[in-house]
Amino acid sequence: MIEVNLLPGGKKSVPKGDLLPFFKNLKSKFGGGGGGKAGDPYMLFFAAAAAIALGYVGYTFMGVRGDREELEVRLEEERQDSIRFAALIEQTNALTARRDLLAQRVEIIQGIDSNRYVWPHVLDEIAGAVPEYLWLREVLYAGDAPLQVRITGRAGSIFSVTNFMRRLEASRFLRNVELQGTQQQPSEENPNDLIHQFELLVTYEPPPLDELETVPLFDNTTAAGQAAAAAPAGN
Repeated sequence: MIEVNLLPGGKKSVPKGDLLPFFKNLKSKFGGGGGGKAGDPYMLFFAAAAAIALGYVGYTFMGVRGDREELEVRLEEERQDSIRFAALIEQTNALTARRDLLAQRVEIIQGIDSNRYVWPHVLDEIAGAVPEYLWLREVLYAGDAPLQVRITGRAGSIFSVTNFMRRLEASRFLRNVELQGTQQQPSEENPNDLIHQFELLVTYEPPPLDELETVPLFDNTTAAGQAAAAAPAGN
């Protein structure tokens, strides 16, 4: 038992016999023993190493846990971005398909528009090449790629047929004029008159653009009026 002197000026008295068992017990816990063995430093080292190892494991565990939570957050963000981008990609594909469809329709319309003046040119050139004493009966479609036209008619003489063929060859839209056949027979109006019934095959060929004469849709006065109307009021 430890006794404490509470009297003024007194001295504390600690019996030696009471503290000895405490130090012996502490020494025995760290491997000291009574034989003077050097086990105390090793036990202290191992205890310190164990404490450091436990601290490192705990720190590493907390760090891994924090990294895992961060990765889960990033994974959720990437998933949301993937969903958003998937919608954008689908919308882009739909717009691309619509654009391709419109381009295809425009190409078809352009092809139709580019050929809408073919037959007016053909008929105009044929009509302008008809000489005197020659009458046309039929102008028929005969083939495509290139466009071919079959012409049948009657003429008062073979010279009129020759003149007609020469005028067709001089056209800028027609070429390869071929005589498919000619036959002399009585006229329907007067059996005593003989006429020449003929058949021609003509190929259509568009001329180069530099050989064509183009006319503007609006004259200079109309174009100037439209430009003035389109200009801002402050100018």
